[in-house]
Amino acid sequence: MNQKIPTLQLDNVGKRFGGLPAVDGLSLSAPAGAITGLIGPNGAGKTTAINLIMGILKLTSGRILFNGKDVSTLEAADLARLGMARTFQNIRLVADGTVLDNVLSGFHIHQRTGFWANLLGLPYAHTEQAQHRAQAQALLEQFGMAHLAGHRAGTLSYGHQRRIEMMRALAMKPQLLLLDEPVAGMNDTEAAELGHIFSQVAASGVAILLVEHNMRFVTQICSRLYVSASGRLIAQGTPETVLANPVVIEAYLGS
Repeated sequence: MNQKIPTLQLDNVGKRFGGLPAVDGLSLSAPAGAITGLIGPNGAGKTTAINLIMGILKLTSGRILFNGKDVSTLEAADLARLGMARTFQNIRLVADGTVLDNVLSGFHIHQRTGFWANLLGLPYAHTEQAQHRAQAQALLEQFGMAHLAGHRAGTLSYGHQRRIEMMRALAMKPQLLLLDEPVAGMNDTEAAELGHIFSQVAASGVAILLVEHNMRFVTQICSRLYVSASGRLIAQGTPETVLANPVVIEAYLGS
């Protein structure tokens, strides 16, 4: 019986900086419709792995497959057009822009009308803009931020800014969503609310790869975990199995 190809596959991926391995032979897969976790102590190479997947860093070894196609040498813009989106460890927003404008910026990758059509206000340009505004408004409703649409992003709380960044990523209509510590600095209630939204996104058919330190959050929403330490994969499996693994416990707590 044929198995469905995972949306994302890392095949023995490696990255060295000055001869030192940041990621060393990492293999994992993230299927559509599920949230897959990549966890590990500080310095485990998790964010480096995200940057490799998104084409921000180039591989030293191995390959990256997206829907079965080798995308190891593609640039970040090409990968975004194929259907990859991400959030960042450090929030990157247009602070003086409104919440709505920041979310709308995510739709640019799908824009079909050109500069002159928009400048001249041609009817089909107006139609496309209206569609994107309606879709952005739907995201604001989903994330409970419709009432803040006109507020400047930089004036809002850290948790709200995190939500804006996630909405902007979802505006790109990704097949693969990479989340780099999305609930860092949030309390359990805020994290649980976002976890519910992520589960809804995954249920719609999106593959989610989550990098996170909040173990309670990870065990609640991930169906499978991969654990990295010093750039190498040391365990994989269900959250219950992985977090009971003595090797994982030692990696986090020391012997």
